[in-house]
Amino acid sequence: MTRVDFLLHESAVGYAIFKVVHQQDSVGLHLKEVQKAGQDLSKFGKMVQLVNFAPWRNAADALENINLISEGILPDYLQSNLELNLPQSKKSKIILGVADKNLAGSIKAAFPGVECETGDTSEVVADLLRGIRLHAAKLLKGLQEGDVERAQLGLGHAYSRGKVKFNVHKNDNHIIRAIATLDNLDKGINLFSQKVREWYGWHFPELFNVVSDNLTYSRLALFIGDKSTLSEDKLHEIAALVNDDEEKAQEIITKAKISMGRELSEVDMSNISTFAGKVVKLAEYRRTLYSYLVDKMSTVAPNLAALIGEVVAARLIQKAGSLTNLSKYPASTLQILGAEKALFRALKTKGNTPKFGLIYHSSYIGRASQKDKGRISRYLANKCSIASRIDNFAEQPSKKFGDALRRQVEDRLEFYATGKKPTKNADAMNQAMADILADGQSLAIDTEMIDAPLPQNATTPKKEKKSKDKKDKKEKKRKHSDVNGQVEVEADGDKKKKKKKKHADE
Repeated sequence: MTRVDFLLHESAVGYAIFKVVHQQDSVGLHLKEVQKAGQDLSKFGKMVQLVNFAPWRNAADALENINLISEGILPDYLQSNLELNLPQSKKSKIILGVADKNLAGSIKAAFPGVECETGDTSEVVADLLRGIRLHAAKLLKGLQEGDVERAQLGLGHAYSRGKVKFNVHKNDNHIIRAIATLDNLDKGINLFSQKVREWYGWHFPELFNVVSDNLTYSRLALFIGDKSTLSEDKLHEIAALVNDDEEKAQEIITKAKISMGRELSEVDMSNISTFAGKVVKLAEYRRTLYSYLVDKMSTVAPNLAALIGEVVAARLIQKAGSLTNLSKYPASTLQILGAEKALFRALKTKGNTPKFGLIYHSSYIGRASQKDKGRISRYLANKCSIASRIDNFAEQPSKKFGDALRRQVEDRLEFYATGKKPTKNADAMNQAMADILADGQSLAIDTEMIDAPLPQNATTPKKEKKSKDKKDKKEKKRKHSDVNGQVEVEADGDKKKKKKKKHADE
C-alpha cells in the first residue's frame, strides 16, 4: 500500500493543503466502522492536519484558477503555494493526493520530487478527499457558517456562464436544434393533416379527390366550413387558396352542392375548424423555421450548404455533433454517416457494406445511374469533406468554394454519362480563389504559418548521397546477376552434357 503524505483540496473558497497524520488501510476501508469514522468530524480530524489554506483574492481570480484546473493546467497561485508548503526531500519522493488526474500530471511535471496519487489509482486518497469535502467548512480556518455553500453557488454559476458564452459550437447548436425541430414538425403536420382529412371527410368527402395537398386541404377546410354556405361569390377566394386555379375552384363549388357528406352540428364544425387552423399555423411556422435554417447555414457553413443543400448539410452537422467534428471526419466516414446500423450489420453478417448514408438525400446520387451511384457517392463525400473544412477554418464566410465544388460534382456526373473530361480540382480551386479576390474579399491567409523554402545548398548534398547510393546498389545488383548468370550457365552445361551421355548410351 502506498503511503500518502499530503492532500490537495481545491474548492470554491481556495486551495488547502493537508498533512496525513493517520492513514487507513486499503482493506479496512471496506469495513463499516471505518466508513462511519470518516463521517465523524471528531475522528476524521485526527487523521488529517491543515498545513496551509490560501483563499481566493477575488471572484475573478477564483474563476481564472478554476478554468485552468478544469483544463489540467497548473495555476501560478497553486504552484507558489505548493513550493512554500511541501517539504523537499532528496532521498524519497513526497506522495501528494490530488482529485483531478490531469492536474496531477501537471504537478508531477513541475515538481520532480513529488509523486501524485488520484482517486482512480488509490482508494485511500479517494476516501480522504471525500472526508475533507464533507468537513471542509469546519476544517478550513477563518470561515463562517454558509461561506462554502455560497462560494460554490456563485463560482458554479460564473463557471457555467463562461462555458456557455465561449462555447465554440454555439452557432452549430442552433442548426442542430432547428433541423431536429423541422423533422418533428414534418411528422406532426403529416399526422395532423391526415386527421383533418378523416374528420372533415365525413362532411365533404369529395374535397380530397380535388385537392390532395395536405396544407391546401387544411386551408380549404378552414375557409369553407359548412359546405352549404359555399356559393359562387367565394370563387375568387377559393381560387387564391388553390394557386389561382379557377377551374379547380369551380369544381370544388360544384361538388359541394351535390356532396354526399353528412351534416355536422355547430360544435363539431367549430372543433374541426379550430384543429384545421392549428395545422395551418404549424405549416406556416415550419416555413418560417426553414427560412431561418437557410439563413443560419449561409453564415455557419455556406460552402457545404451550396454544395449539398441546406437540409442535408444541417443533418450532417447534427449527426456529427458539430461542424468541427464533421471537418475532422475523413471522407470515407462522411460517406456512410447516418448508415451505422447497416454498416455494422454488414460487418457482422459479412455482407456488402453501404455505399452512402445521409448524402443519399442529395440530388446527385439520384441522378446517377445504378452502376455509378457508389462512385459518385465517394466523390461527393470527398467534396463535402473539403467544404466542411473550409467552412470550419475560414475566417470570412463565402460560398465561392461551394459553388466550385458543386460544378465539379456536376462535371463528374456528366463524365459518367457522356465521357466528357471534367475540370481538375486545382483549376477549380484557383478559379474560386480568383472569384473571391475579384469580389474584394480577403482569403485571410496566415503567412507566418507557411513553410519557408529550404536553401539550395541544403538539398544538394542529399541528392548526391542518394545518387551515390543508387549507383552502389546498381553495381551490387550487376555483380549479383553476373554470379547468378555464371551458375546458371554452368548448370545448363552440366544438364546438356548429361543428356548427351544418355543419348550416347542408347
